[in-house]
Amino acid sequence: MEHALSAAVAGGDADAVVELLARTRLYVLVARLHADIPGWTAPLPAIRDEVSGRTCVPVLTQGMLPPWHPEWVFREVSIGGLARIWPYDVRRLAVNHGTPYAATVDARPKRLKAWLKADERSGGAQRGVLLTDSGGPLHGPLAHGLALGTHLAVTNGLIWNRLGTAYESYAADRARLRSPWGIPHRAEYRDRLASLMKNQLVGRVHEAVLRTRHTLANRLGHTPTREEWSEAVARTFAARDADDRAAANRALHDITRYEEKFRADGALAPDGRVDTLAAFDLGRAVNVVRLALGARYSDPHEAEQDVLRLGELARGAYSSWADFSLGYLMARLVHRAEDDGPEAAEPTYRQSLTEHRILIQDPTSPYRNIAWS
Repeated sequence: MEHALSAAVAGGDADAVVELLARTRLYVLVARLHADIPGWTAPLPAIRDEVSGRTCVPVLTQGMLPPWHPEWVFREVSIGGLARIWPYDVRRLAVNHGTPYAATVDARPKRLKAWLKADERSGGAQRGVLLTDSGGPLHGPLAHGLALGTHLAVTNGLIWNRLGTAYESYAADRARLRSPWGIPHRAEYRDRLASLMKNQLVGRVHEAVLRTRHTLANRLGHTPTREEWSEAVARTFAARDADDRAAANRALHDITRYEEKFRADGALAPDGRVDTLAAFDLGRAVNVVRLALGARYSDPHEAEQDVLRLGELARGAYSSWADFSLGYLMARLVHRAEDDGPEAAEPTYRQSLTEHRILIQDPTSPYRNIAWS
């Protein structure tokens, strides 16, 4: 994004700069002490530009956020949000001030109206895109671990390879931990992360159904037929209660259905299969680590060690990025189908397949540039 901003500035088109900023996450520095005050929003900061002598409001784009600090955090703002709370006596917005990717934007009252219109047209920051920090880890064990969380990073339009000051923003990171994760503090975070590392949240019945097929395949020397698998699952769950048996039958049906769809769409080889859904817990765990770092429930050293551990666990469960990605997608789909029905899962399937193809095919994807083992 920063390169696109530089190009827009070089082109001299002020409207193009505003349109680009309307599709970009912008950040304002806030003291954590102020960010933690309930119901109060700190006023926009102001600086004096050394060259022009003008007073400006400074903001940063996602790729230019500084290193993590325990007491300084960032609030995300949109160009429209800035226009609504703009200080009456300031006439310039300074984007990435003092960096090679700086832009100074006219903030006179007439221009603020253009900001609002651009914000309305844009629909907010882009999602469904692969974003990479060229200054972040690109190779090696830490990059490998961070890449496990790329599905969610693409979904939300966030940089995948950063352990830094914010995942999305300080307030959003804390809110995401509270819901859906139920994490209001550090102790709960460590407990939940431990559960994710042990694959305890992905679903024991689904894993048992897949493990049954994997065990049978090893004994037979080939992937069992649907009938052979079904019979083996019936034996495995014979002593379980009726709810578990019904859940196992649904899991077998859903997994078979989505494997057939993956094959039809070219995502899974004709003789391929998904053997574990561990990727869903491991991939989400990376994002929980990044959220906890942004929420100040963790620190960079601890977060890095956790990400490295998650990378080790993933390499023990899968043999390639493609297998990991399909395991992640399968878990996302079977849970959505189970919760909301197969029709409701169709949009999720299309979105998931698009993300899978981005990660497998995009030449800038970590799945194309980082060796699995």
